[in-house]
Amino acid sequence: MVVTRRGALAALVVLTLIWSYNWVVMKRALLFVGPFDFSMLRYLLGTLVLFAVLLARRQSLKPPPLGPTLLVGLAQTSLFQALVQWALVEGGAGKTALLAYTMPFWVVLLAWGFLSARLRLAHLLGIVIAAAGLLLVLEPWHGLGAPQSVLLALAGGLAWAIGTVASKRLFQQGRANVLSLTAWQMLFGTLGLIALSTLVPERPIEWSGYLIFAVLYNGVLSSGLCWLLWSLIVQTLPAHVAGLSSLAIPVLTVGFAWATLGERPSLVESIGIALICIALIVVNRRAKTPDLAAP
Repeated sequence: MVVTRRGALAALVVLTLIWSYNWVVMKRALLFVGPFDFSMLRYLLGTLVLFAVLLARRQSLKPPPLGPTLLVGLAQTSLFQALVQWALVEGGAGKTALLAYTMPFWVVLLAWGFLSARLRLAHLLGIVIAAAGLLLVLEPWHGLGAPQSVLLALAGGLAWAIGTVASKRLFQQGRANVLSLTAWQMLFGTLGLIALSTLVPERPIEWSGYLIFAVLYNGVLSSGLCWLLWSLIVQTLPAHVAGLSSLAIPVLTVGFAWATLGERPSLVESIGIALICIALIVVNRRAKTPDLAAP
C-alpha cells in the first residue's frame, strides 16, 4: 500500500483529529475501568478490525519478520499504551498528551543513530522552536504535577519513538507492507497488554454507555484506523517529519481538554502552543533534497 506525500499529509490530518480528542475519551473512560484493562480492550478490538481488513483485501496472513515486528508491537502498542494510560490516572489529559508527544525528539535521536538520518537546517530549526514551545507549555518552573505521571508519559513517548524508528527501518528495507505490519505488531502488542491486565489487579469493569462508546472509538478508530494511517505516514514521510508533525495532536488535545474537562491553558502555555504551530509549519516545508539516506 503506497500513498503520495499529499496523501500522507491528508492521513495525518484525519489521524490528528481522532487522536487529539481520544485523550479526553481515554481520561473519561478511567471513571469506569482500570488503565490496563482499558488498554487491553481497545487493542483487542483494534486487532480484530485490522485482521478483518487483511482478510477483506485478500492479503497474505504471513507475518512480517518476527523479531522487528515483535519489537514494534511491544514498544508501540504494549509499552506506549500501558504507560500513557497509567499516566492519565493522575495526570490531566492535555499535559499527559504533551509529555507523551516528546516522542518526536526521541525519534530524531534514534533516526540519527539507526536510520542514517540527515537533517536539514529547517528541521533543526523546527526542533528548537518546538522544544521551546513544549517547555513553555509544560512550565517546569511551576512543577510538573504528579512525578509518577510525568515519568510514565515521558517513558511512553520514548517507547513510541522506538516503535516508529523500527517500523521505518522495515519499510526502508522493503521487508513489510503497511497493513500486514500494523496488524501483526498490534497482535503481538495486544498479547502483551492481555498479560499485563491479567497479572496486575485492577478495579472491576463498570460497563456503561460511555465505556462502550470509548472502547468502540478506541478500538475501531484510534487503534484500528489510526495506527494503519500512522504506518502509512511513517512509510511515506521521513521519520523526523512524521514525528514532529504529530506535535499538532497534543496542541489540539489541550484545546479539547479545555473545552470538555476544564483544563484551561495559561498565557505562557498559549504562547508555547503558538510556537509549536510555527515549528510545524517550518518542518513541513517541502525538502529539495532527500531527508533520509538508506542505512
